[in-house]
Amino acid sequence: MPIRAPADAPRDALTGLMSLTAARKRLGDWLETRPRPPVLAMLLSVGRIDRVNVAYGENTGDGALIEIAQRIRHLETEELPANTTMMARSSGNSFLLLTRADMPEERFTWLAEQLADRVAAPIADPASEYFVRLFPRITLLRAGPEDTADSILDILAEAAVRLEDRAGQRIGWASGDPVTEGRSHHQLEHDLLGALDRDEIEVFFQPQYRVADDALIGAEALARWYHPVLGRIGAGTLFAIAERAEHIAPLSRHIARKALLAAREWPAGLKLSINVTPADLAPGSFAADFAALMDEMAMAPEDLTLEITEQVLLADLDRVSEMLEGLRERGVSLSLDDFGAGYCNFRYLKMLPIDTIKLDKAMIVDVLEDPRDLAVFRAIVAMARALDLQVLVEGIEQEEQRRLLTREGCDFYQGFLKAEPMPGSAFLKLALDQA
Repeated sequence: MPIRAPADAPRDALTGLMSLTAARKRLGDWLETRPRPPVLAMLLSVGRIDRVNVAYGENTGDGALIEIAQRIRHLETEELPANTTMMARSSGNSFLLLTRADMPEERFTWLAEQLADRVAAPIADPASEYFVRLFPRITLLRAGPEDTADSILDILAEAAVRLEDRAGQRIGWASGDPVTEGRSHHQLEHDLLGALDRDEIEVFFQPQYRVADDALIGAEALARWYHPVLGRIGAGTLFAIAERAEHIAPLSRHIARKALLAAREWPAGLKLSINVTPADLAPGSFAADFAALMDEMAMAPEDLTLEITEQVLLADLDRVSEMLEGLRERGVSLSLDDFGAGYCNFRYLKMLPIDTIKLDKAMIVDVLEDPRDLAVFRAIVAMARALDLQVLVEGIEQEEQRRLLTREGCDFYQGFLKAEPMPGSAFLKLALDQA
């Protein structure tokens, strides 16, 4: 859960992240805590954004910055402990991530590598058929015992300038120490294949609840990998490693099989949600293969939801829509995941045979403080109602947010307010207790 500034603290109007002023104050509060927590800082600078503004216009440049903020949020959610981080936009093309999670510099370096890979990935421009590509540089710092908030930010800024002079280098420690990779891409890919062979990839379950009465209605299956060197690796990074190893399809099948096997023991009426990747839908046989897996596991189609992200749809919307329609006709529910995290192409709502839109946590994080955010949230819920779609909101962390969902007529939610992702045995116990 990202740590946010108080409601009256300044925020960046474009990304909704904490302003540098608010982050400096909150960082000072951290450093005055006794015992003083360890503080690790990461400053991400994005090159070429000025060229994007000139070539494609400021709207495209702003959209790219918003997308980068979302990618940082997703990494923070997946890879860092809850309630240990804060994020801010420090300048026009720079972002700051601070954490008081205690971890070795090896893992923090690796996290920076994963973030650099995510930011460097193409960003779709909805106004054209082009993709924007940006070059990230990341400066890292572990705060010393005498460092203040001002000195930490100053040291990071100075080190970021020095890093710009090192052609081809994306990551550097402000201390000047050499960057040593915890594991190379090749090593990680090899580790992943071994982990699959040894059945080391775990499936956790994020409980989902009905807004009206707080009843448990099911869970989303999430992959976790506990690497012996790097520690916990979340689903987003795990699939990025699998993509480089050209092993996404086996990983997806592994996760789906384990999730379906666990869900067979759940009480009647609970639904399992499984994420679908672009690689899953690349072969034309996906619908038939998934239907065969359901039959093998004796899983009723009406107890399943497939969650589709925007990235799945970018390549061939017509083909994907036709493929998913076959599964929906069998009784499988379809959900458009992370709605609000990207460009929110409303054509998807018209073309896809979906039943639910799942609002990204970015859509809820500031609705209690910002009237504009609340207006956007209400407009999306109203649109869903007009299209006869259900609304599930993720990232609910406060009781006030849950009450807002009740007032606005949302259907379902998930988030740390009720439960964090948990192993299958723990979810089964939760489900049996509430049955």
